[in-house]
Amino acid sequence: MSELRIPGASHVTGPTVMDVARAREDVLVGDEIVRHRLSSRVIHWVVAVFFFGALLSGMPIWSPVFGWMAHLFGGLSVCRWLHAWLGVAFAAATAVMFVLWMRDMVFDKHDRKFNVIQYLRFSQAEDPDVGKYNAGQKFFFWMVAVTGLVILLTGIVLWWPTYFNQTLRSISILLHDVCFIGFFAAIVGHIYLGTAAEPGTFRSMTRGTVSRPWARLHHPRWYRDVTGERP
Repeated sequence: MSELRIPGASHVTGPTVMDVARAREDVLVGDEIVRHRLSSRVIHWVVAVFFFGALLSGMPIWSPVFGWMAHLFGGLSVCRWLHAWLGVAFAAATAVMFVLWMRDMVFDKHDRKFNVIQYLRFSQAEDPDVGKYNAGQKFFFWMVAVTGLVILLTGIVLWWPTYFNQTLRSISILLHDVCFIGFFAAIVGHIYLGTAAEPGTFRSMTRGTVSRPWARLHHPRWYRDVTGERP
């Protein structure tokens, strides 16, 4: 039987305590900390599904090299239709995710100490002032928001090309491709950092929780805020 600790509230025990906790964030449940509530996890995976759907349906449109993939969707014309609407769905889901997470992704003074090169090399000492998200995670969030917006706007131009002049169409093709390549590379890095690079991270997007040692190691200030422990 687990114990739920919520600041300012009575302790709650019972067999459904994890279900109760996962409706909230930043709460301690036994030896685990709820990092992402259910709504956050659902929108994360919805964005991921729409992204990869748009990616796979867009590949045969992007280059003849991937033309064989069109048969997986029923032909190139189906890919064009599906890619456009999956792009709209991806943009809408990203907008919802932006609203849900924007407050936690604001850069603060502690983020100035973050060194992305050392972080990727795993040579940066853990900063005791790292909160729920480090500067790299915040940067990724804003990159997704901005890049997603550019992909949406350029996609609209490519969807209805007859309404726009040749210059704008050419610029849109270039930006759409560049943003796609950059976005895909960032997603690969995101998957790596969330799985093999930092064991224990992936479960926060499946079960919703992380272990206390994980939180203490990677996000010390957030750990202290949740547990009330002092350095």
